[in-house]
Amino acid sequence: MVYCKNCGNEIEDNAKFCSVCGASQKGDANSSNGENESLITIIKVFAIITCIFSGFVFLIPLAWTIPMTISLCRKLDKHEYISVGFKVCILLFQSLLTGILVLVLPEKY
Repeated sequence: MVYCKNCGNEIEDNAKFCSVCGASQKGDANSSNGENESLITIIKVFAIITCIFSGFVFLIPLAWTIPMTISLCRKLDKHEYISVGFKVCILLFQSLLTGILVLVLPEKY
């Protein structure tokens, strides 16, 4: 004997419906297993998409922030002219604070 998933009364092993409350017994188990499998698949897909997106978000900015930082440091060490366009690129693509500080930096320092 097994128990009804809805009301807890004893029912036969092969019963599709509970004789007391009328709740379906086999359909609920199958549909919940199907729903769980779908949910697991969706979770895996989103986890993979998130990993790929995070790789693009965190690796691609490194491709331009590292060279910009090296170039900026070299220009600052040599007291070279830093163009307004380069300053704006630093502001937009690297760091807001660094960009603001570079923008307020006088041309001849």
